[in-house]
Amino acid sequence: MAEKEKAKKPLKITETVLRDAHQSLIATRMTTEQMLPIIDKMDKVGYHSVECWGGATFDASLRFLKEDPWMRLRKLRDGFKNTKLQMLFRGQNILGYNHYSDDVVEYFVQKSIANGIDIIRIFDCFNDLRNLQTAVKAANKEKGHAQIALSYTLGDAYTLDYWKETARRIEEMGADSICIKDMAGLLVPYEATRLVEALKAGTKLPIQMHTHYTSGVASMTYLKSVEAGADVIDTAMSPFSMGTSQPATEVMVETFKGTKYDTGLDQNLLAEIADYFRPMQEEALKSGLLNPKVMGVNIKTLLYQVPGGMLSNLVSQLKDAKAEDKYYQVLEEIPKVRTDFGEPPLVTPSSQIVGTQAVLNVLQGERYKMVTKESKKVLAGEFGQTIKPFNAEVQKKAIGDVKPITCRPADLIEPQLDKFRKECAEWMEQEEDVLSYALFPQVATDFFKYRAAQKTKVDSAVADKENKAYPV
Repeated sequence: MAEKEKAKKPLKITETVLRDAHQSLIATRMTTEQMLPIIDKMDKVGYHSVECWGGATFDASLRFLKEDPWMRLRKLRDGFKNTKLQMLFRGQNILGYNHYSDDVVEYFVQKSIANGIDIIRIFDCFNDLRNLQTAVKAANKEKGHAQIALSYTLGDAYTLDYWKETARRIEEMGADSICIKDMAGLLVPYEATRLVEALKAGTKLPIQMHTHYTSGVASMTYLKSVEAGADVIDTAMSPFSMGTSQPATEVMVETFKGTKYDTGLDQNLLAEIADYFRPMQEEALKSGLLNPKVMGVNIKTLLYQVPGGMLSNLVSQLKDAKAEDKYYQVLEEIPKVRTDFGEPPLVTPSSQIVGTQAVLNVLQGERYKMVTKESKKVLAGEFGQTIKPFNAEVQKKAIGDVKPITCRPADLIEPQLDKFRKECAEWMEQEEDVLSYALFPQVATDFFKYRAAQKTKVDSAVADKENKAYPV
């Protein structure tokens, strides 16, 4: 019996329905009010963690939902009394699209943990570990769990030795765990076995697996990953699973039931939670917010090694240019541009940069006749170091005699926090407002104005009520 118990290795589950699942399927439009009624039940499940913040939720809350993302986090923290809360953090980009100074990164980490985040998953679009150092140190200082996510991709430079060595370096940096972030669904089952075994040989840190169902192999990839030693997997409640989201939580729980990896999670409780989200999914389908196209399998992801979101951007760009007939030419051009740009993983923002440049190269009829501002930034080293050198000829054509940056890009950024604080002083109602402004100055200012107007309306309504109750 003791021998049998010793052999048990229960699998842990991170639930993504409150962040990546709705980001992937309904453009991050789930509101805080939609989340709150189900929190009590979710808190009883026994998840390893619930991913509920970061990624695009911050921008979408301010821009589209007119919600304060910090208020959302505080409300979620109040509701989840027993479950760890997790967020996605883009290294030196935080949750924005530029590199920020170290003081802004440190303050954002500090405030995220103070407001309720337990686990910060930190990644860089180039896997340049220098761009993760400040966030990891800040999380360590605040006693948070710093998880480094490696953006998984394919290419001859991305050998098992590369992943193994990177895992070793991550452990040395002071990270608490490692996540393989397979944003495009490129990791196939038997390759997952080899990858997890290599990582386990390179580090003692726990290994978490994150993938998307886009290419149709995700559940099988999880099965092989867990058998190879992965400790945690990311899943989504069934109404917001599959397609460009994660495998379904209930399916993965059932898959490992009765094995040494049995999660011990209650299917009846999960069914009640799924029942809560199902009408939300049906409403999103009716309104067109959930496009059935993103719910199927897109095998082109594996054929062209291009993430699903990047493919839809591509189609949209070609449609706008009335050049949809160039689709396959652009698909052939993308890997060439990626090679010229040092073979980076294709994840935000590198996927958009490479994709847009490939479209331009095809439409212009000449490669790099027109070079985007973002492509120039990549080739000037402003985003960091890629696994391979840039194509020197393309680099020269794009940035001329500009001397590329070779140090950690943030070393060249002066402290910015005080400047941001002065710029948004008139709107600040809480310390966190300076961070919202730092990441999205215009969007945050628009939100601050909206918030002030709403407050004025409420004050007026209260005054009217009082005047009627106590007429002069």
